[in-house]
Amino acid sequence: MASQVLAENGLAIAIRDKYPVRPLHSLILTKRHVADVFAASAEEREAMHSLADSLTAAIKREDPTVSGFNFGSNIGAVAGQKIFHAHLHLIPRRPHEAPPPAAKP
Repeated sequence: MASQVLAENGLAIAIRDKYPVRPLHSLILTKRHVADVFAASAEEREAMHSLADSLTAAIKREDPTVSGFNFGSNIGAVAGQKIFHAHLHLIPRRPHEAPPPAAKP
């Protein structure tokens, strides 16, 4: 993987988003190729959430101005999914920021 690995476990990996909408925007992906999070196993989804837990703490340590997160996934092209491999976005939010941009069709 071209991006630096931030964290990983047996079933998932975390990297920084190549096109971040906010500083420290990260992606959490399954290691096994599946099209989206609904195609991932329960164990893979739990592995992704476990990485999200540790990554939120690391992001807050790196940037104490972070006081919230957007966390989720676009499922299907009509919902804005552009990469058809299961992944979750973890987008740090800071006070006084504008909302993240809407997904483009």
